[in-house]
Amino acid sequence: MNNLDYSAIGQRIKLLRKRKGLNQKELAGILGKSLRTVQKYETGEIEVSIAVVNQLADILESTPTYILGYEANTSPIRSLADIMGFLFQLEQVTGISFDIDVKKPPRSKEWQCAISFNGKASSDFNTDLCLFLEDWESQRDDIRAFQSTQAAYQKWQEQTLAYYAATSVECVQPEELSDEERIKRRNAYLESQYARQKEE
Repeated sequence: MNNLDYSAIGQRIKLLRKRKGLNQKELAGILGKSLRTVQKYETGEIEVSIAVVNQLADILESTPTYILGYEANTSPIRSLADIMGFLFQLEQVTGISFDIDVKKPPRSKEWQCAISFNGKASSDFNTDLCLFLEDWESQRDDIRAFQSTQAAYQKWQEQTLAYYAATSVECVQPEELSDEERIKRRNAYLESQYARQKEE
């Protein structure tokens, strides 16, 4: 995991351990690690794997996201504009590409809209998003079929967020093009679409 402050993670582990009333040797025994490894976790000398973070969260009665210092956006969704604003932000993330699929009458019996990520696209994070969405749908199916508990679903959410917390993304504003450059790119785009149709 990159982009994480291991000394801060170590301080949170130490704080949680003390709150639980455990010394380093006791925590090492529960984790199945050496005393020196736990000491290195707490000083930030070594990386704590996501598996160990999840184990620590259970033992120390915390969450993986707290231990890693990941703070989800906690501002509540208050309007439809909040959701739409997030979708506009998604468009600015480099490494993610998506399509918006619209099906509506008369060409379709249903009126459906979807955002789709091609897992085989060259975009850096599309595969991760597809794997996440596949797993999420499975978790949602388990909840709908009463096969899983809400607590298990929330634990899965925490562990998923913790797993991806170290993966940073970059957002860029789209460039403003001159009319001449925009027309040039538009023509190139139309030519590529025409060539693709001829191949099909």
